[in-house]
Amino acid sequence: MKDLSLNPKRMVSHAGFLISALFLATQGVAYGEGYRLPYQGAAAAGQGEAFIAQADDASALYYNPAGLTQLRGVQVQFGANFITGKFEYTSPTGQKVDGDLRQSVVMPPPSQFYLTANLKDLGFTALGPLIVGIGLNSPFGLGSKWPDDAPFSNIVTEATVPLLDIKPTLAYKIHDMVSLGAGMDIYTFAKFIGEGQAELKTQSTEINGTDTAVGFNVSALLTPLRNSAGDPLVNFGLVYRHQATLHLKGDFLVNGKKVDDAETTLPLPWVLSAGLAVWPIRDAARAWKVEVDVDYVGWSQFKSLDIRLSNAPNISQPTDWENTFTFSAGTEYKWLKLASLPHWEIALRGGYQRSNSANPARTFTPAIPDSNWNIFATGLGLKCKRGSHFLGFISCGDPNPDSGYLEAIVLDLAFQWALWETRTINGNEISPTINGKYKTKDWYIGSFSIGLIF
Repeated sequence: MKDLSLNPKRMVSHAGFLISALFLATQGVAYGEGYRLPYQGAAAAGQGEAFIAQADDASALYYNPAGLTQLRGVQVQFGANFITGKFEYTSPTGQKVDGDLRQSVVMPPPSQFYLTANLKDLGFTALGPLIVGIGLNSPFGLGSKWPDDAPFSNIVTEATVPLLDIKPTLAYKIHDMVSLGAGMDIYTFAKFIGEGQAELKTQSTEINGTDTAVGFNVSALLTPLRNSAGDPLVNFGLVYRHQATLHLKGDFLVNGKKVDDAETTLPLPWVLSAGLAVWPIRDAARAWKVEVDVDYVGWSQFKSLDIRLSNAPNISQPTDWENTFTFSAGTEYKWLKLASLPHWEIALRGGYQRSNSANPARTFTPAIPDSNWNIFATGLGLKCKRGSHFLGFISCGDPNPDSGYLEAIVLDLAFQWALWETRTINGNEISPTINGKYKTKDWYIGSFSIGLIF
């Protein structure tokens, strides 16, 4: 126990960075902290995440569950992200060190999986226009790593938070203009992914912890205007994600050996999101959508981190995070009928997103070298329908609608370029070794999603 008694504050630093990182893994919406993963569907990622009011594929389970009422039959979607990025730190004396995401290219498991079913289309008419779904994604799966000789290596050199979100969901169309959605968010550390941890290489110390927390979400999709075919011309989406609470329990290790138990209670913030989508063009041949979204995240409830130890005094570390806004704007242009490509639809996408940091300089940590950022996005969508072949040899469904079950195969691709503002930290209350300039660079995100419609 000698090592623990000599280093109680050092343990708080470790726990603080772990818990801060855990906070970034919360609702998965577009807020501006750390290495969050809002890219939970390539169709949305290609539009800078401006998808709350469109929400017309299976990833609506994440972006706006009420939008599931727009889906027919059974739909399955899975996808992944490929992310690369680097960090650069410059101390007040001019010393420079580089950090990264623990490897050159990261694909956080399990990325996304969504399954939806329109019960009315399946013959279950007694419940009316009810859609059920289940989602599985990783709103936080990245890590950070700094060299052992970094000035703040006595604080942290490595952190990972592999959090999984399981999303059972219901959606119901109560009127031609109004759909509602509701679901659960079950946050857990799956054993096949790992557990959250923060590590201090120079002292061979580590803290880790796991838990499962349950939250809920409610949503609405309003469609006040449609064209003659019944397709939306104006959509308004609204989503509220309630806070969940993680009761984290874990170990404090020195040289790989446990020296004490540690636990803390962590509320994951509420999130309110809204989006407006307008289709200036929408007919049988083309569809052009423009959308703007905003997210408001209640980070201000994260005022302090209280660590409870089994064999040492409890310690409290102020955090004082601030509520944040994130703004997204995106567009999509679809060709629905092409003479040169019958039975295909093609979509081109673009978007922009802006978000600010919630973490004040006085409680900033190198485990989350966070700052304000701007994202520029582009994307491509390909829909192969009955009578054609995907990749030239995979049938997208029999031309006869009464033969077979597969209706279409959808491939969505997206690329995002994130520009982070250089951040200068002065007067840090955790440790003066944290003070200096932090720059995140070469941050690129490639995403893909494959969908099957039955």
